[in-house]
Amino acid sequence: MNTLIVRTAIKILTPLFLIFSVYLLFRGHNEPGGGFIGGLIAAMPLTFHAMIYGARETKKMFKINTMVLIALGLLISASSGLVSIFEGQPFMSSLWADFYLPIFGKPGTPIMFDIGVYILVVGIVLRITLNLSEE
Repeated sequence: MNTLIVRTAIKILTPLFLIFSVYLLFRGHNEPGGGFIGGLIAAMPLTFHAMIYGARETKKMFKINTMVLIALGLLISASSGLVSIFEGQPFMSSLWADFYLPIFGKPGTPIMFDIGVYILVVGIVLRITLNLSEE
C-alpha cells in the first residue's frame, strides 16, 4: 500500500479534505453537514497517513494528542450549553451575538456546539485509528 502514487495522492488530497471538512462544518447548521460529518472528513487524511506510514510516524509528524482533542471538544460543546444558562435560558437554548461577521454571519451557540463536536469526532476517530494501527 506504500506506493509512490498513494503517497503523492495523500499529500495532494490532505489539504482538500481539511478545507472541505471546514466548509461542511460551517454550512451544517442550515444545510446537510455540521460538526460530526466535518470531523469525520477531517480525520480521513490522517487515517490514510497512518495506514500508509504507520501510527508512530503519523503521531510524530502531526504531533497529535488525541486525549487533548477529545477533552477540548467536550469542553467546547458543554460550554455552548452553559452559555444559555448564564443568560437565564434553558440549557442548550440557541443564542446569537449582536454583531455580524462578514463571511460567517452572526456567531452563536449552535456553531460553538458544532465546533466542539468537530474537534471531539476528530479526536475519537484518530484515537481509535492510531490505537488499531500501532505495531
